[in-house]
Amino acid sequence: MGTSQPRNIFGIHSILFYRRSDRKAYGPPLKVLASGGVDLPAEFEDLTGGSEKFVLASEPKAITPEMKVTTKDYANFLYELFMGAVVTKNGAELTGNVSALTNFKGVSLLDATTGIDSVIAIPGSEGDLKFARYVIVAKSATTVNVLASSDIDFRRGASASYQNDDLELLASDVTITSGGNTDITELGLRLVGGAGAIALVTDDTAQFEVRPPNQGSTDIVIGDVGTEFPEFGAIIYAQKRGTGEMFEIECYRCIGAGMPHNFEEKTFAQAELTIKVLKDFKLDRVMRIRHIGFEAC
Repeated sequence: MGTSQPRNIFGIHSILFYRRSDRKAYGPPLKVLASGGVDLPAEFEDLTGGSEKFVLASEPKAITPEMKVTTKDYANFLYELFMGAVVTKNGAELTGNVSALTNFKGVSLLDATTGIDSVIAIPGSEGDLKFARYVIVAKSATTVNVLASSDIDFRRGASASYQNDDLELLASDVTITSGGNTDITELGLRLVGGAGAIALVTDDTAQFEVRPPNQGSTDIVIGDVGTEFPEFGAIIYAQKRGTGEMFEIECYRCIGAGMPHNFEEKTFAQAELTIKVLKDFKLDRVMRIRHIGFEAC
C-alpha cells in the first residue's frame, strides 16, 4: 500500500473576518493578499545546573499564536478592526458634494450678513468640481482668493492651475457682493454673499471640502477619545490546488491594532497587519484546521 500522500500547502486564497457575536462577516473576504498565516512560537523553561554545559530538561511555558497578514486591499472594515475608526460610507453623488464652509482663522468669512453666507456648486456645472480641501483667504474687506490642498484633480472639467507658491487658484482676487453670487467657473463653485454690507477681516480664513460626482465615497475618522478595538474571528484559506486539495485555518478569537499606509513610487500600497490569536475559553480551543484531499493522505 505504501506511505501516505504528503500534504502540501500552496499559496493563499482569502481571509474572512467575522463578528464573534453572530458570526456575520464584516465584509467580503480579503483576496488581494501578498501573504497570510499563523505563527505559533513557543517559549521553553530549560533545566541546567552546576558545571553542566547542556540542557538537562526542557518544558514548554507558553505558546503565543500570532497571525500575520499582508493585504493590498484597504477594505473599510479593516479600519474599524485595526484602527478603531468610525467609518461612514456614502452612496453615489451624481452632482458631487460641497461641504459646509467653516471659519478657521477669525470669524469674518463665514457670516450670513457681513461675509460669505455659503459655498455651493454652480447649478449645471457640477462636472467642474474638483476633489480637494479648499481654504478661502480674505484679501481685503470685500475680496478673497481660494487655495487648494492638491492639484491631483485639476484637469477634471474646466482646467484649473496654481497661480503662485501660496497655492492661490485665482489670477485675480474676486469680490464678494451683498446678496450676490461670485462664481469661480473653473472650480464649479459659487460663493454666496451675505445679506448686509460685506466687511471681511484681511487674512481671515475659512475651509471646506469638495467631492466631484462619484459612485460612492468613504469618510474614516481615526483617533477619537472613544476608540475601541473589537475582538473578531478569522478564517484563512490556502489556494485550491490542482489536485482539488483545500486547506482552512479558523482562529476563533483575535484582536489587532495598527494599519500602516505607505505610499511608494509606482507601487501598489500594502499593509502588514499583526493579529494576536487568543484562546476561546467557551470553545476550549485557539484554532481549528480543516483539510480536504482527493488522494489517500
